[in-house]
Amino acid sequence: MKRPISAAIITKNEEANIERCLRSLAWVDEIVVVDSGSTDRTLEICEAYNCRIIRTEWLGYGPNKRLAVSSTSNHWVLAVDADEEVTPELAREIQDLLSRDRTRGGYKIRWRSMYLGKWISHSGWGSFRKLKLFDRTLGNYTEDLIHETVELEGEVGRLRSPLNHYTYPDRATVVRKMEAHATMAAEVLWARGKRPSALTPYLHAGWTFFRMYFLKVGFLDGKIGLVLAGDYAHTVYLKYIKCRAKGRTAA
Repeated sequence: MKRPISAAIITKNEEANIERCLRSLAWVDEIVVVDSGSTDRTLEICEAYNCRIIRTEWLGYGPNKRLAVSSTSNHWVLAVDADEEVTPELAREIQDLLSRDRTRGGYKIRWRSMYLGKWISHSGWGSFRKLKLFDRTLGNYTEDLIHETVELEGEVGRLRSPLNHYTYPDRATVVRKMEAHATMAAEVLWARGKRPSALTPYLHAGWTFFRMYFLKVGFLDGKIGLVLAGDYAHTVYLKYIKCRAKGRTAA
């Protein structure tokens, strides 16, 4: 007998993505959406798909995802982002898995990511996996504001099929998300007692570019690999610049 499964999603103004995501989840038993103040059609779309909606303020990626998972009714949870899509082969693999007598505590799923309309095969993204399917009685997301992870008791396996990730569809989204992520990351750095020097932003940005473009063979992704490495390097640069700015303000 197949174990029931819930999907957990966090949203804010995701009308451009959420319907694609919800369509790909038609096979799950429950969808829980934690929304932090959407002003577009996000909630209208979620209501049309019979989602259970929880409204809250923005607390950070970790806290909001933790709330979404904790609010589900079933033990097994698939945590997805609004800009992700469960492929048919992944849906079949999960359903087959949950019909077995024995399972592990959780499973990592491979991201297949699109950047500015191009699928990325290298740059550190081609083999990237995240723990997104798990038994919530064994774990949940950390409270981290950004770069949240699932802490799980028990063995973790891997699924073969990919999860499509439609991230950064255009330059406007890139600029907006780089700014937001750099701001949150700077807050985390400052809270951890990090006080970057004047050289730190340049050193970390340079290393980020070198790692993604050369060590992770981003150059095999062609022109978009160069753009991706440059954008990531710039985000890292902004993170340390913003952290230094907090220091000057405090002084």
